Amino acid sequence: MDRRKVTIDGNEAAAYVAFNTNEVIAIYPITPSSNMGEWCDEWAAVKKENIWGMIPSVSELQSEGGASGSVHGALQIGAITTTFTASQGLLLMIPNMFKIAGELTSTVFHVSARSVAAQALSIFGDHSDVMTTRSTGFALLASNTAQEVMDLALIAQAATLESRIPFIHFFDGFRTSHEVMKIEELTKDDMKAMINNDLVLAHRKRGLSPDNPVMRGTAQNPDVFFQGRETVNPFYDACPAIVQKQMDKFAALTGRQYHLFEYYGAPDAERIVILMGSGAEAVEETVDYLVNKEEKLGVLKVRLYRPFSIKHFIEALPATTKSIAILDRTKEPGSSGEPLYLDIVNAISEMHVTGDLPFAYPKIIGGRYGLSSKEFTPAMVKAVYDELKKDRPKNHFTIGIIDDVTHTSLEFDADFSVESEETFRGKFYGLGADGTVGANKNSIKIIGEGTDYYAQGYFVYDSKKSGSTTTSHLRFGPKEIKSTYLINKAHFIACHQQGFLDKMDMLEDAKEGATFLLNTKASKEEVWDTLPEKVQNDLINKKMNFYVIDAYEVAGKTGMGVRINTIMQTCFFAISNIFPKEEAIELIKNQLKKHTA
Repeated sequence: MDRRKVTIDGNEAAAYVAFNTNEVIAIYPITPSSNMGEWCDEWAAVKKENIWGMIPSVSELQSEGGASGSVHGALQIGAITTTFTASQGLLLMIPNMFKIAGELTSTVFHVSARSVAAQALSIFGDHSDVMTTRSTGFALLASNTAQEVMDLALIAQAATLESRIPFIHFFDGFRTSHEVMKIEELTKDDMKAMINNDLVLAHRKRGLSPDNPVMRGTAQNPDVFFQGRETVNPFYDACPAIVQKQMDKFAALTGRQYHLFEYYGAPDAERIVILMGSGAEAVEETVDYLVNKEEKLGVLKVRLYRPFSIKHFIEALPATTKSIAILDRTKEPGSSGEPLYLDIVNAISEMHVTGDLPFAYPKIIGGRYGLSSKEFTPAMVKAVYDELKKDRPKNHFTIGIIDDVTHTSLEFDADFSVESEETFRGKFYGLGADGTVGANKNSIKIIGEGTDYYAQGYFVYDSKKSGSTTTSHLRFGPKEIKSTYLINKAHFIACHQQGFLDKMDMLEDAKEGATFLLNTKASKEEVWDTLPEKVQNDLINKKMNFYVIDAYEVAGKTGMGVRINTIMQTCFFAISNIFPKEEAIELIKNQLKKHTA
């Protein structure tokens, strides 16, 4: 089947599947999950139909507790129901989640995982929210890329209907939720093939109705509660195999094969890193580079974290495993280790005690990375693998920060890079609400849909949003892009506001021979003298190409006011020669027509 290629972010990918495979959607906006609810609300408003030919009911509640209560209520009458949330919003849903899971009710919550406020609030991503839900009884399924978000959203929906275990399908907030990539869009036929209507009818028949009276919501005393709590065991025991079965069914449909635990690397690897979420892509990229240098290492990507299948986990590890580093994107103060670390240690210990461990007991260390979207780069990944070489590697380490208080951090070489020179890398600095981000999203769509290139767009917003700095990171090239981190070696840099040059070292990340585009009111004869000395030196020392334009003058003459985004976008295409200039302008016009249609 010839499926359409689309250039979208993770939030839209999740919303697309959720809208098509649900009847009731209860929403309450919280960053960075809000877009999922907004997409569904928009689609319902224009009367788009789901795979059953009906328009889902989308309702915005007054709180996250209200949204989860509505989900629970709709599920109780047999409706296929979902919601979207993150951070404190997810925590407010926990009481209802215990009930939904305890009653073995099929649903999928889509979560753009985000930091829970501790010493401060953060709108950025880590796993501290989803990790707080481990004891609710929800399955936890992790996606690492926008393509995986679309795929695993559907696999989760199919698996929850068969297993009766409710699912949290999660992906990293802001990194995966807002990263724009070219992916293969699932069709309604794909979704219909994955969703078993007999299981949908079984879900309906479990709904409360005067014609089907059932007692629920009771209180129980010590004589029966414990026994009742254990009755769910067979459902959880069966769940991992059901998820793998749905992954296999999905592979037969699309050719994309997933596993509960996905190993990547040398078949005879001795050093293994284990993690879940977008950071696994950066580790995979680093493994490719280091294995080509004859290093014996690999990465194990955790997809189904709950229920945790020890059997599937052990089977996924190479028999040559000697040392393991487990990376958690969360912190549990006072614990003897973070959640994934404790589960891995327990799994290996249990198999060792029973004599079923297929290799000698390995060295195991755990570490924390990427809290609140802190950068996680191949340089940091290499430092973790290097640590595993040591006779006594540091346990309970941190990577990506300098901890000068309790000295948990590992040192790393910030100049280490594995990115291919075939991949174009551009950075664009704009002002919040000046249209820069929107223009760059269009650029990614134009490149992704107008060429055979892979394309990635990631946008860094100050949490103050409108009126503050935005930085767009664009990558595209002939090879799949696994770089889930910011660009630090750019071929192209654009500054849409000259005042930024006095405030930030904009050319620090420019490669030798890179191109710099500046929006300035100064003429080409006068502009050099307006530049800070550091910028002048970088332009000379890095042998950079330098272009200027007064985009505000052009915008004024063309009736665009202060919206310079399309002008700067046109300059980018004219300079970068991705397309012939006339073709690029036509593609920009077409995108604008689509956007305003």
